[in-house]
Amino acid sequence: MLLTSPSFNHNEKIPQKFTCDGGNVNPELIIQNVPAKTVSLALIVDDPDAPAGNFTHWLAWNIGPKTQTIKQESRPPFAIEGLNGRQKIGYTGPCPPDGKPHRYFFKLYALSDNLKIPPSSSKEELELALEPYLIEKTELIGIYER
Repeated sequence: MLLTSPSFNHNEKIPQKFTCDGGNVNPELIIQNVPAKTVSLALIVDDPDAPAGNFTHWLAWNIGPKTQTIKQESRPPFAIEGLNGRQKIGYTGPCPPDGKPHRYFFKLYALSDNLKIPPSSSKEELELALEPYLIEKTELIGIYER
């Protein structure tokens, strides 16, 4: 399974447009080579370099397994979104407060079932829920510094 973006390359800078300093919209993501037995996909975007610990930027699950593109400034079709680190539903872009480069992990999970958790779920709740159904995982890392 492969997750890429036409907006930035793996381990390279995320354009300002996708951060709190720009439009604060999600970048386009391209999904390829999803395992045949996948029933749904889940997405976690987080920043392990945040000063107060890992900060959640986006949670989405029950994404259709045939999804090939998550368009810029949109949520995946039919997906359920969870709470980001600002306690809001949906995407919030990179916004490192300390002037240092941060890594942003876009993690995609192939699952053998849909998840039955509410939209108010946290990253920890999503991770617990997906564990028994995990088929495969991939990630794309972007860097941003203010």
